[in-house]
This record gives sequence, C-alpha cells and structure tokens, in this order.
Amino acid sequence: MRRQDFPLSEENYYQIRAFEPGRLVINDQEYHQPVIVARRLLIKHWVVPTLDRLTLEALAPAIGLKPDVLLLGTGAKHHFLEAGLQAALLSAGVGIEVMSTQAACRTFNALLLDGRHVVAALMVS
Repeated sequence: MRRQDFPLSEENYYQIRAFEPGRLVINDQEYHQPVIVARRLLIKHWVVPTLDRLTLEALAPAIGLKPDVLLLGTGAKHHFLEAGLQAALLSAGVGIEVMSTQAACRTFNALLLDGRHVVAALMVS
C-alpha cells in the first residue's frame, strides 16, 4: 500500500471530481481501483476484498486516520455491511456511513468543505 501526501499549502486538498462505475477522478487524476482519500492523504492502492468479505483489517488504513466519520462507498449500488463487521466497527468507536460510491463522493466533498475530518474508502466497481 502506497501513501501520498498532498504537498501543497493549507488551501489545497483532495477533492473528488467525478465517479462512474469503474472510474473515479480525484483532483485531476483518474483511478480505476479502490482508494482511501482524506483531506491531504490518498492511498492509491487500497487492497480490499469483495464487500461481503470486508474485514476490520482491510479498513485499518482508513480507521487509523481517526476520522470524525468514515464513509464507505460500496460501488455503483448501495450494499449493507455484514452485521458482525458493523458491530465490530461500532464497538471500536468508528462512526461509519455506508452508501453507494457516488453518494459517498458527494458526502465526502460536502463534509470536507464543512471542515470535518472525513475519510472515504471507495470501491469503484
């Protein structure tokens, strides 16, 4: 897993520009694989199993950023988390919102502009 900090001034940050199934645009760069994005951090190669096999370990890079809210974009359609994983996240004190990736992108940008410490883990399929 590679991490890249956005090495610019305070007013610069990662912004999600577009999403369609299989394609995500962050700032001016296209991505065709799952990513984790925060205000100034982008994990370009998020290794994630299918949603039904998602684990706390797979979400650890996002959880480790200690966001106010973690958005999980589940791809083109909204899917629910497995109940055991949802319970484990709540027990760990992680506030997670699960939604389609398109909705997660909109929510990420809105919360970011509102000054919130938000992290989005986004699947692109």
